[in-house]
Amino acid sequence: MIGIGVMGKNFLFNMADHGFAVLGFNKSAEKTGVMESEATPGTKVKGVNTLEEMVSLLETPRKVMLLVPAGAPVDDVIEQLIPLLSPGDIIIDGGNSHFSDTVRRVEYLKGKNLHFMGMGVSGGEQGARRGPSIMPGGDKEAYESARPMLEAVAAKVNGVPCVAYLGNGPAGHYVKMVHNGIEYAIMQLITECYDLLRRGAGLSNEELHDVFKKWNDGDLQSFLIEITRDIFLQKDDITGKHLVDVILDKAGAKGTGKWTSQDALELGSPIPMIDTSVAMRNLSSQKDYRVKAAELYGTEPSKLSVSDKQAFINEVHDALFFGIMISYAQGLALLQAASAERNLEIPMKEVVNVWKGGCIIRSLLLQDFDKAFEKNPQLTNILLDPAIAAMVKDKIANTRKVASLAVLNGYAASCLCSALNYFDGFTSAQLPTNLLQAQRDFFGAHTYERIDQPGKFHTNWTTSN
Repeated sequence: MIGIGVMGKNFLFNMADHGFAVLGFNKSAEKTGVMESEATPGTKVKGVNTLEEMVSLLETPRKVMLLVPAGAPVDDVIEQLIPLLSPGDIIIDGGNSHFSDTVRRVEYLKGKNLHFMGMGVSGGEQGARRGPSIMPGGDKEAYESARPMLEAVAAKVNGVPCVAYLGNGPAGHYVKMVHNGIEYAIMQLITECYDLLRRGAGLSNEELHDVFKKWNDGDLQSFLIEITRDIFLQKDDITGKHLVDVILDKAGAKGTGKWTSQDALELGSPIPMIDTSVAMRNLSSQKDYRVKAAELYGTEPSKLSVSDKQAFINEVHDALFFGIMISYAQGLALLQAASAERNLEIPMKEVVNVWKGGCIIRSLLLQDFDKAFEKNPQLTNILLDPAIAAMVKDKIANTRKVASLAVLNGYAASCLCSALNYFDGFTSAQLPTNLLQAQRDFFGAHTYERIDQPGKFHTNWTTSN
């Protein structure tokens, strides 16, 4: 393992706990010494301080995994490894690399007679240590060589490892990128519902804990709902207040959400909820401007007039369920589009199975998606599955009610509204795009199609006074 930070070290310990002899590389003897001392007693964990020593100690075909920052650091390590490795050896990039870099590296290392595999890993520190969701793709031979180890360390759901070969070239990193995009959207949705319940309906943190606990015990069961439940009870060591109330409202981002949006635009696959969630993180970072604008416009959201608090909680539950369903629909549709356009051959049923455990977006809903792709592996959008449609239909009315309340009372619920807008557009047999096409043809002779005959048409439009 090259890169023994929090993720790399925990992944290494996970492998060692499952009976594999592992090496962790760092130039600092102090850091590798600490790593060795923290390993489970009796496991085979050794620190090495030069790449030459690491390579000399590995059995062939050597398997070298990188968990280093994406971009140039990955290329730098690869260049240092090439002269030390032998034909048939395997390099695995387990970081959040951009899929285009993975395409390039696969071809480059193929020319060096080395196997390269891009592999997404999700689950954070605890996932790496106890069982992450693992998303490998690319070199099939490399995957088969590493498969016993990966299946051993991956999260298990009903005894099935949350790892599978996910397709050609950059498929592993692409699936992880889209996973993170869906994660962005769901997290934004949860915060919008939290805002309506907390500031809008006046629920206390203790009440919010109880609400999210009940939701997590039901059809919203998921990792993100589970941790949100626990966040509400955490106290701040400094002030004694609830910690969530003293955290500044400025969100961070590492780029994978933006990458998802960028490639979806390239492919023409609409994912407006993910786009919106990225934009709202960016907007949150403009805290100083937001404070000035709030003073200028006097836009404090209104308290919601909620006569029946439990009924409102139920409505928000339905809106959140609806929004989460649409988030998955957009992300999975993007995977289908990318797979077709780039010949990735991503097996959608395997994707949702890999996401069932260990990863950040694991949820009960993935079981329903599994059934949908079992019936139709080529399903282009899960909203077209009759069983999924029945679940969504049941939540539409309350979603409209909650979104309307948010808009009328000044709450920023852009992701929730985006979910509805996408749904209304996707399920509309008639959109006003006929006028848009007329405009394009008027000013740019871009042509249009007709409803009554095939072909492309252009009109010399008449200008009136």
